[in-house]
Amino acid sequence: MKILSAEFIKSCEKPEQFPRDGFPEIAFVGRSNVGKSSLLNSLLHRRKLAKVSRTPGKTCTANFFRLTAGDALLKRFSWVDLPGYGYAKVAKSVQAQWGPMIEGYLTERPELMGVLLLVDARGVERHDVTTFAWLRALGLRVVVVATKVDKLSRAERRGSLVAIRDSLNVPEGTELISYSSVTHEGRDELWRAIRGLLESPG
Repeated sequence: MKILSAEFIKSCEKPEQFPRDGFPEIAFVGRSNVGKSSLLNSLLHRRKLAKVSRTPGKTCTANFFRLTAGDALLKRFSWVDLPGYGYAKVAKSVQAQWGPMIEGYLTERPELMGVLLLVDARGVERHDVTTFAWLRALGLRVVVVATKVDKLSRAERRGSLVAIRDSLNVPEGTELISYSSVTHEGRDELWRAIRGLLESPG
């Protein structure tokens, strides 16, 4: 898919602030330190579209990005970077604010076409398991992305994918893609998966 332009639209703290433009959306979900912003930038060959923080849990808003593609059937769509979960040092009051906003987005957003669940290739944690189960219970289409595979050897990567599939109980038919924001391994495969979510409503 050829992307002609990509731009940051807005950050939202509450569902009533979400854009009302009607463009199809893909949500990015994952732990606070799983590398969502780095993956967004890698997919678009950009360095600073999504700000990469060295402090886990820094993103407290739903961040919307608008993409324009050189495609007759799929002109415009949006990516939504949701707050990362599972970082214990984030204040409970802030976590309490995230919850309703994230739940409101995932359960009531008609523009949502699918979710990319990012997990660290080096190991799945409890929050990943419960989040994947929740997304499936909501009836959402999910692509699981194993990030930071550049930190593993070739042999370790094969074992990692098996462990992730088993830990999350990923069913047959659900895609599991290895990705590195450093080497861009998996970029073409992930773009095909994103296009599939956008072109084939669930």
